[in-house]
Amino acid sequence: MTTTPKAEDARTALADGNQIPQLGLGVWQVPDGPTTVNAVRWALELGYRHIDTAQVYGNEQSVGRALRESGIAREQVFVTTKFNPSRKDAAAELERSLRRLGTDYVDLYLVHWPQGGATRAWSGMQRARELGYARSIGVSNFGLRELDQVFAAGPVPPVVDQVQFSPFEYRRALVEGAQLRNVVVEAYSPLGTGRHLSNQTVRRIATSIGRTPAQVLLRWSLQLGLVVIPKSTHRERIAENAQIFDFSLSDQDTAALDALDRTNATGRAHERPWW
Repeated sequence: MTTTPKAEDARTALADGNQIPQLGLGVWQVPDGPTTVNAVRWALELGYRHIDTAQVYGNEQSVGRALRESGIAREQVFVTTKFNPSRKDAAAELERSLRRLGTDYVDLYLVHWPQGGATRAWSGMQRARELGYARSIGVSNFGLRELDQVFAAGPVPPVVDQVQFSPFEYRRALVEGAQLRNVVVEAYSPLGTGRHLSNQTVRRIATSIGRTPAQVLLRWSLQLGLVVIPKSTHRERIAENAQIFDFSLSDQDTAALDALDRTNATGRAHERPWW
């Protein structure tokens, strides 16, 4: 007899020996206050064990409140926040984040984007890890070129690269290159902030297998070995997004989704960086 995997049990090993849950709740553009508190509490009630926030999101305090109110032990929840690279010192900024979150450490701390150069913040990130403020460190919005610059800066390499990723942004060279470097890729905006849900190919596949378009898109990323962090503030959507561990996409359906890529299989994190 086999049991259906649950969101809280599905984890991926990181190169530093830690483990990251494959499904997380992202809170980008979620207002600070009850909206964030409710979304995070619902996610935790529904089996999520990974919450992704950032200093620039302005809602770390509400994430921390929801963690405390959930009644779930801190060590059972994987918490990510991100360094705002327009600030100077990554370690000092994480200390401030910890006060807002009301916790002694985060599980993962990312450089949010490579402003000022790929390696500018890395010494502060390593110091944050040495001080015990972060158990793992990584980057976000870094392409392969930037990843290699950070690796060369040493001595502690990034273990995660969080990038915009979906069948429509299938950065094949980036994900394959990251995996060769033992870097786990996290997909943010895996639903295209909702834009991809109405695509005819996605809807056709969803109908044929009795799933929702969101579940199809999230499952596609999982089968590539990615971590996914969809965002929602609706309890029913948060629940729906967690039901992705009890089915698989066929090779034919996977190929149809692969063909939706608009990035020409790039190794870059963004076609037109904003920084």
